[in-house]
Formats: sequence, structure tokens, C-alpha cells
Amino acid sequence: QVQLVESGGGLVQAGGSLRLSCAASGRTFSAYVMAWFRQAPGTERDFVAAISWRGSSTYYADSVKGRFTISRDNAKNTLYLQMNTLKPDDTAVYYCAAGNRWTTNDYDYWGQGTQVTVSS
Repeated sequence: QVQLVESGGGLVQAGGSLRLSCAASGRTFSAYVMAWFRQAPGTERDFVAAISWRGSSTYYADSVKGRFTISRDNAKNTLYLQMNTLKPDDTAVYYCAAGNRWTTNDYDYWGQGTQVTVSS
């Protein structure tokens, strides 16, 4: 089992940048595929990006491709999401997740979320 805590959210103007972090504790961090999801008010939680166990592979939703970068530091048990050229449509609660399969929709452990608000 792993515990996840996100940080780094906040209010930013359109075109700006933010970096989210997700600190993991518990079972070995490198044993998990990691991902970011987001949920805007009144909508379902959507996949944003995933990264493989050692970070050699990444996958992005079309809506963030070219603007967001997912990365991980297994020595620090931390997952990151660098978000550039932010748009108002990126406003959501962002969640990190851990799982055992390379997938966009089947994760076992979730953080509590961090709010990202992009003003126009």
C-alpha cells in the first residue's frame, strides 16, 4: 500500500505555469505506475498523464500534450507534473494515483487532490 499527498496547486493567470508534486510513502514507490488525473466541477475525473515504473515511458491526454510534462524521482519518492501555457479549461482538482498496470483508467491508490485555478 502507498499513501499519496499532492501539493503545488494554486491560482495562476492564463499562459502561466505551475508544478505539482505528489509525495509517496509506504510501499516502494518504484513498484508503481504513476499518473495524474483531474476533475472539474460537475464533470467526471479525467486522465491527464502517466509515467512508467522507472520513468522511461510517458503518455498524455491529447488536451495536455505539448504543454504538460510528467516526471518522477524514485530516489525522492516523488511524482511531478509541470504544467505550462495553462488555460482556463485546465481549472480542476488534480489527483495523483498509483497502480500496477500501464493503463489510463485502473489505479488503486489516490491522493486527496490539489486545486488548480487558471484565470482568464
